[in-house]
Amino acid sequence: MTILWWNLAVVFVFSFLSRYFAKPAFSSVSITSISYNKIFALGALLSLALVGGLRSNIGDTYFYKYAYELNDFTWGQIKEKENIGFWILQMFLKRISDDPQILIFTAAVISNVLIVLIFLKYSRQFELSAYVYITGGLFLVSMNGLRQVLTAAIAFTATRFIISGNFFAYALIVLFASTFHESALILLPIYFLVRYKAWSRATIMLLVIAVVIVAGFDKFSAILFSSIENTQYGHYKDFQEGGANIIRVAVFGAPLFIAFLGRDRLREIFPESDYIVNMSLIGLVFMIISTQNWIFARFSIYFTLYQLILIAWIVKLFNPKEQRFVYLGIIVFYFLFYYYESVISLNINYKSDYISF
Repeated sequence: MTILWWNLAVVFVFSFLSRYFAKPAFSSVSITSISYNKIFALGALLSLALVGGLRSNIGDTYFYKYAYELNDFTWGQIKEKENIGFWILQMFLKRISDDPQILIFTAAVISNVLIVLIFLKYSRQFELSAYVYITGGLFLVSMNGLRQVLTAAIAFTATRFIISGNFFAYALIVLFASTFHESALILLPIYFLVRYKAWSRATIMLLVIAVVIVAGFDKFSAILFSSIENTQYGHYKDFQEGGANIIRVAVFGAPLFIAFLGRDRLREIFPESDYIVNMSLIGLVFMIISTQNWIFARFSIYFTLYQLILIAWIVKLFNPKEQRFVYLGIIVFYFLFYYYESVISLNINYKSDYISF
């Protein structure tokens, strides 16, 4: 964990300095009204990319490296493969090097570059989004679910089209992302759900549906898994690792609860917040359902990124005298959650052939 702790410190300091040395944004398309210092933002990005890209273990890393070494990745094999975008990426990387580390590094660079760029555009306090990206667990997930986080990062770039209401451009990005992980297709119908005003009847019904699904999960899962049994996700019906930790659900839901209490103020300072809130709400729905079967937490990856934007705005919902206390509260509580999840619960031991202390 030593390297991961250092990464957290470096990312937070550089991202904080990026905001500290920010300048007013005079562009009419600016969301945050400030232009972050790009040099310090680059420092935070480099730490994320290097630590994520130079790892040699954690989660599925070994299996991605093994598959990269095992396959030849030729054009003739593409028609037999699913997720052809990811296959083509590996095919081109294989022409550069047979070392599987190039796949891990490339995926980490692409994922973190795209995520950080969207944070810089939409996050009011960049350092909080970056901090919770790590302490909330998504950065760690990027080392386990490499392909899906890469897919989510690509789909995340469609945020501007959710806000502008350009479904065609949004759909093109989602369809491209789905060539890396087909589960991204769920984002196509989601577009029409999140275009409603936040906390409307439609969005509240989503939470009600989640509770109903949890109550009748056996019947729901039987119907769902029978419908996907002939797809690449059919094996999920045999997934027996239990449900997601209720603490994680509470951590996911807390920012949304604050956003609900300050919904009018949030719309005032961040007019585009309805779309961000709605995407976060859908993520909470999947997290609630995942208490019955952890595999549903995989879908929440696509929506957690929006929650990271939301967290960076909720501090501004409080009075100026209270904002410092709320800011420090976020830092402390997410740090404790990170320690609990990474050290106590998962006992993460980061290894790298390139980075050591």
